[in-house]
Amino acid sequence: LRTEERQRLARERREEREKQHAAKETQILEKERKAKLQYEKQLEERQRKLKEQKQKEEQRRAAVEEKRKQKIEEEKERYEAVMHRTLERNQRLETRQKRWSWGGSVTPDSESKTASKRSTSTANLKQPEAVMTKRLSSSAALLNASDRTRRSQLSPLDSSVISRLLAPTQASLARSKSAAALSAD
Repeated sequence: LRTEERQRLARERREEREKQHAAKETQILEKERKAKLQYEKQLEERQRKLKEQKQKEEQRRAAVEEKRKQKIEEEKERYEAVMHRTLERNQRLETRQKRWSWGGSVTPDSESKTASKRSTSTANLKQPEAVMTKRLSSSAALLNASDRTRRSQLSPLDSSVISRLLAPTQASLARSKSAAALSAD
């Protein structure tokens, strides 16, 4: 009886140990499964965050690139506007210079007008020529009188250069005559 009792108790203990062992085994497996699920969730979350971060970075890059292109376009437009204004200004200056030059006519229509103006202006030039010559000679005399004292201290080469620079040129005389003719009109 005692041996049967012992065997039964041993069997029960063995079964109890196996149950505990099986329970521990299932607990371990459950923990492993939960840990695996958590790891997969974390991995998915990390991948999702990385994807969002990449998208944000790409959007930021695209925005920066768009801004850069827009800035380049604005600079290009500004440069073209400056070039356009410069060209217009140069054309106006050329037109003005042609208008006031001796032989230049701006348009083919204005050739007849400039020809008639030339004939009247040459007639007008002859009238104030004496007055202009008188003015120029008197101003030159004043300059020469004040400069003679200075030139006496200079070398002959320097004084000849200075007197040449002070003498009115043909172009300046012609401009003065045309200005006088225009003011007389």
